[in-house]
Amino acid sequence: MFSLARFDWRTFVAVVVVAVSVVVAMVLYSDGDGPPPNGGHGPTQPSSGMSRLVFAVWGNETEIEAYRKIVADYNEDSVVVDVHVEAWPDSSSMLADIRSGDVAPDLYMLPREELAETLETERNRPVLDLLDARGVAFGDEFPREALSAFTADDNLQCMPYTSSPMVIYYNTDLIDFERMAARDLPVPPEDLEYWTLDMFRAAAAFASRPRKESKGVYIEPTMRGLAPFVYAGGGSVFDDDTDPTSLALSDEDNVDSIRETLEVLRDPTITLTNKQLREESALHYFESGELGMIAGFRDLTPRLRQVAGLNFDVMPMPELDDDATIGDLAGVCVAEGPQERVEQSADFLVNLLSDEAVTTMAATGYLMPTKLDVSFSDAFLQPDLQPANSRAFVSSIRSIVLPPLLAVWPDLEAAVDPDLERLLTQPSIEDLEAELEAIDEKSQTVLDPEQPEESEDPSESVSPSD
Repeated sequence: MFSLARFDWRTFVAVVVVAVSVVVAMVLYSDGDGPPPNGGHGPTQPSSGMSRLVFAVWGNETEIEAYRKIVADYNEDSVVVDVHVEAWPDSSSMLADIRSGDVAPDLYMLPREELAETLETERNRPVLDLLDARGVAFGDEFPREALSAFTADDNLQCMPYTSSPMVIYYNTDLIDFERMAARDLPVPPEDLEYWTLDMFRAAAAFASRPRKESKGVYIEPTMRGLAPFVYAGGGSVFDDDTDPTSLALSDEDNVDSIRETLEVLRDPTITLTNKQLREESALHYFESGELGMIAGFRDLTPRLRQVAGLNFDVMPMPELDDDATIGDLAGVCVAEGPQERVEQSADFLVNLLSDEAVTTMAATGYLMPTKLDVSFSDAFLQPDLQPANSRAFVSSIRSIVLPPLLAVWPDLEAAVDPDLERLLTQPSIEDLEAELEAIDEKSQTVLDPEQPEESEDPSESVSPSD
């Protein structure tokens, strides 16, 4: 039988010590994150009661650090959620882990070319209503072209965040427009807002100096490399802008502009030879001052700034009948999930779209923000740094032509890029139309694989009963 007489002062002290130790241990555990479940991947519920959201991104160390700063600032003020950044060096490895289930983010960055596959697998929640309810001014702050890029099924599927057009980087030591003008060569206007294919070719020829072993231009011999020139010629790469069944390179509207483009890009006196490209990359020749021009996006800028002695600037892609280019676009997607987590993710997305957050990303120099106010600001233009004509990025954004949303991009490129490489590197092509028709036919095996093959012998299609 329990007796109060045995509960002396020594027992009382021992009980108090044990009780205090237990309370302290509980407090310390509740304040810590503890071991992250699933190896640090996927949504978690910290013991503090705050929801833990995972934001999946990719990029280099500078970009990742900027994302972490934005998240840290948000977490400092948040009393509801704790956002955690999961980072990868590139989008391919990030998406591989998402597809395999190794990570289950609440929000994630997504390249535009991966949107079709994301929609097919139903990995996202449309964001139009979520952001509209939170007062995001789409029409005033974001260009229509960028919003269209991430729109499907009459809804904004992900929020466009970065939108860099392809531009031409050129070496200002090899290509001096003032010296070209003094020789009566065609040059762009002083504001450098545009140039024609003739001006582009003249610049490439001016930069090609046998004594210095320099060449004028290199354009990647791929579908992405050729596309801006096709669009600038007033044509279309695909037979349909929404649901293509074939490439349309052999269309009458395209053949003349492609021929005109190839006269420049296949000229061995101004372009890098196959032998040179086997020895070094085109980017290496540009960085070493042996190449006048190369096409690229905004993420190339910081790398070129680090090359000692390299002086460079940028121009829009050259015009043929019109101004056109392609874009390197990425958006932020909200993952499908419980409504409460979706709402919390939308709250963080609004913060990610704030001027302060977007400015943090723009200041890295690698990313071109979709948000208009920031893209026109010094945070992005960085007027004290190369390139001096950074506004070419901003002015070209409305010239971006959006290709159809395709889940078969890798298969399409694998099917046609070898022929395009031969097309853009051979010194001469006997029958250009036939070559383009063959490329279009190869694309159909990917874009329209169920299309029946035409029989060479009409009698083969006639049944005995006929």
